[in-house]
Amino acid sequence: MFISFVGVNGYFYKELIAGSFMKKMTGYVVSIVGIVVMALGFQMIDFGWEILNLVPLNYVAGAGLVLVGIGVLISLKGEKGKVSSGKDEVPIYEGVGKSRRIVGYRTV
Repeated sequence: MFISFVGVNGYFYKELIAGSFMKKMTGYVVSIVGIVVMALGFQMIDFGWEILNLVPLNYVAGAGLVLVGIGVLISLKGEKGKVSSGKDEVPIYEGVGKSRRIVGYRTV
C-alpha cells in the first residue's frame, strides 16, 4: 500500500496551504526564542554580551516569559474554529428518502 507525502485526503497539503501549519511553526519558534531569552535572564546561559549588563536581568527573564506566552498563543490560535467553520465540511446522512437526517459532518 502506497502512502503519499500529501497524506490522507491531502490533509497535510491543506494544512500547508491554509497557513495553520506555518502559524504553529511560528509559535513554536517564538516559544523557543523565549526560552533562550529566559535562560539568559536567569544566567543559565552566558554569552558574554555586554548589552545584557545594561538591562536588569529580571527584565530579560520577564521578556522571555512574555515571548513564551505569545508563542503558545500563536501556535494555538490556528486550531480554533477550523472544525466549526464549516468551509470544507459535508453532511453525513442517516436514513433513506424524506426520513433522512444529518448525523454529523466530515471534512472534504
